[in-house]
Amino acid sequence: MGGGGVEMGRRGNRRMRRVNSKPMSEINVTPFVDVMLVLLIIFMVAAPLLTVGVPIKLPKTAAIPLPSEEEQPLTLAIAADGRLTLQSTLIERKDLIPRLRAIAAERKNNKIFLRADTAIPYGSVMQVMGALNAGGFRDIGLVTDAGGPTMDGQGN
Repeated sequence: MGGGGVEMGRRGNRRMRRVNSKPMSEINVTPFVDVMLVLLIIFMVAAPLLTVGVPIKLPKTAAIPLPSEEEQPLTLAIAADGRLTLQSTLIERKDLIPRLRAIAAERKNNKIFLRADTAIPYGSVMQVMGALNAGGFRDIGLVTDAGGPTMDGQGN
């Protein structure tokens, strides 16, 4: 008899818990807000790092800038160590001409801007210009920094 009372007591407690416990119908938004704030801080810190350029020391000239166009200009950069960067993509020298031909087939104009570090030998720049010409780009603009020396000695 004593054993049966204990069983009844356990079952009775289960029933009481089921009756008193209600499903929670509220959403706890505190963890969600915490995660969102952490992500916001991460993106705020990381966003300026996404615009990465190739460090190039451009030569200074007295040339005037070219007028702007409606299509985004295509740029090829030659870094001081000889690496080629097409827009923001690092590219191997052997892949340059096929990639340029594919791009030239999709573009309206055949203008490209060439940025070369001052440490790059003239012969290397001319080889890249020949590759640009072979890739279908006949209008090559050489990018320099303004304020350089002029031929008449008036500049810096």
